[in-house]
Amino acid sequence: MSDKHTTWAPTKEQRRFIRNYGDKILNGEAGLFIGAGVSRDAGFVDWKGLLTDVAQELDLDIGKEHDLLALAQYHANGHTGRGEINQQLIDAFTREAVPTAVHEILARLPIDTIWTTNYEQLLEEAYKAAGRRVEVKLSIENLAQARKGRDVTLYKMHGCVTQPHDAILTKQDYEVYDVTRRLFTDSLKGDFIEKTLLFLGFSFADPNVERILSKVREQLGQNRREHFWITRRPPRTSSDVKKRPEDLEYDRRKADLQSADLKRYGIQTVWVDEYAEIPLLLNALEAYVMRRGVFVSGAAVDPAPLGWGRLNELSRALGAAIISRNFNLVSGFGIGIAEQTILGAFHAVYESTQSQPAERVLIRPFPGHTPAARRADVFKRHREDMISRVGAVVVLAGSKAGENGNPIPSNGVEEEVQIALHLGKVVIPVGMSGHIAHQVWLAAMADPKRYLPGIECQTELALLGDPNSSVTDVIGAITTLLEHAEKLASNKS
Repeated sequence: MSDKHTTWAPTKEQRRFIRNYGDKILNGEAGLFIGAGVSRDAGFVDWKGLLTDVAQELDLDIGKEHDLLALAQYHANGHTGRGEINQQLIDAFTREAVPTAVHEILARLPIDTIWTTNYEQLLEEAYKAAGRRVEVKLSIENLAQARKGRDVTLYKMHGCVTQPHDAILTKQDYEVYDVTRRLFTDSLKGDFIEKTLLFLGFSFADPNVERILSKVREQLGQNRREHFWITRRPPRTSSDVKKRPEDLEYDRRKADLQSADLKRYGIQTVWVDEYAEIPLLLNALEAYVMRRGVFVSGAAVDPAPLGWGRLNELSRALGAAIISRNFNLVSGFGIGIAEQTILGAFHAVYESTQSQPAERVLIRPFPGHTPAARRADVFKRHREDMISRVGAVVVLAGSKAGENGNPIPSNGVEEEVQIALHLGKVVIPVGMSGHIAHQVWLAAMADPKRYLPGIECQTELALLGDPNSSVTDVIGAITTLLEHAEKLASNKS
């Protein structure tokens, strides 16, 4: 992790957002509303950028224009149609671009309803890369259809670059929206009533969305849900020499007034000081949502240095402790470790006096019969999917059979550790189990902030590397670290 990741901390207001919205995600009551700002870091233009050439052709100054819908309409009027602006849409949003860090985090969150006014396809690409099946709603015709096995429904309420002739671009398009796309209006109203939405990359300048919010407010009165909007608070000072102090103060005053007005619709503003803080805030949200998931990374064809009896006992005890301490186990069913861990977890589930949901133990075996040419990529994506669902990774052993049958380090376990570090997960290596786990333990002892950021872990790490530690000692150290990590992700520390 970078220094910025380790030094940034959420404000009291941001912690409240993480808890409240995070709980809605966990309850299946959350949705997203994504605007153009989310794609700006990928190099895509906003509305002003899209219509700059249009304004020049009309001998107008894009910097002075606020009614951009009218600008698009003037262009269509002068060309007896919108063929040219359709082509500009294609040119602007079909060039090479990759999803940003924000897209990637959003795609990992277990949210199944997404609304967007964006025309490009970065959201679809991000969800596909995260291994999630997306159903895109573009028209009234496919709004009533349902794709089997979908994970996410993406409503592109203003159309898509794939169908530029149907995109909502001009003033006339907006005026007839309730005729041509009435079901989109009704669906958004329904989600605004039934879900807690997070608005991101959105300015609330879209008259279509504003009109829908007004209708919802009229219908619900004071009985409305709480929603959230993440945006940057205008700065008090600026390196831009054109920004006078009185202009900066004006921007802040206007932003505060807009924030206060959005409360009429139940929308709470979550301020960040810089746009660069948004991925960090979303990472903290992801950590909160996934905080009780534990992935056990391990494989063993060689039980040394513990021997099969002690290694199996440790694996079963770990699975049981994860469940009994109210965490959830995620496993890819790796050789030699997973079956014992899962066995211990299920014993704890069945022995519990409380009702236990099925997702307390999530088993995701690696895809079988994968062609050799695609195996590495498919397995990596499978690992990324599993590890994205947890807050911490426990590393046990890590050996596999080499070509001659002798044990060698497991590159799969090593890859899982690297994925966990890349995703910002807590990594807990049981060094005394040897192999990859011992290598990771040595690295964690040398740089604990990288593997267990924000957690005081020296005592527990020492126990995890001591070959004389008992199974009870090891399980106690692991659960202590898991509880510290959960507390940190919950903003309780």
